[in-house]
Amino acid sequence: MSPIPGSGLAKGLAVTLRTMTKKTVTAQYPDVQPELPPRSRGVIGLFEENCTVCMLCARECPDWCIYIDSHKETVPAAVEGGRERSRNVLDRFAIDFSLCMYCGICIEVCPFDALFWSPEFEYAETDIHELTHERDKLRDWMWTVPAPPALDPGAEEPKELAAARKAADKLAAAQAAEAEQTGQPGQTGPEGGQA
Repeated sequence: MSPIPGSGLAKGLAVTLRTMTKKTVTAQYPDVQPELPPRSRGVIGLFEENCTVCMLCARECPDWCIYIDSHKETVPAAVEGGRERSRNVLDRFAIDFSLCMYCGICIEVCPFDALFWSPEFEYAETDIHELTHERDKLRDWMWTVPAPPALDPGAEEPKELAAARKAADKLAAAQAAEAEQTGQPGQTGPEGGQA
């Protein structure tokens, strides 16, 4: 059976008339801020104290938009007779957001948790050169990073915590056994009586 000519047009007009009578759901963006999901990718913040200048973020960045400069500094020995150590000191950490594709690889590969996603997305500039954020600007973005979500009370304990608790229990048991053998006050002595 062939369709009636003009039925598609009538259906389209019916949809248009139905939506014309409903209230609009457009959010007036500059006046009303959007509700962002908790893990939104806006801008990258730098927690400079955790950065060890390992260069992993810059090496793994597919766009090569992270610029890091550093110098070596000699640290005196912590104890007498020890040797001096050298450590990297961060001179420059910059991210060029005109090149960044917001993949998050730099944040994932950072072994010391120095980079974080901030949900802030309003940092447009009139000059493209101003989209290169130096470490002071990146540090300012760090304070807009939300706190991590609370752990699920019914979730399984992380492996790291379980291993740390097991090691602490083993150490406490070894210390208790050592105290028992040496006959510390308040502990049972080797003969089984109070010391």
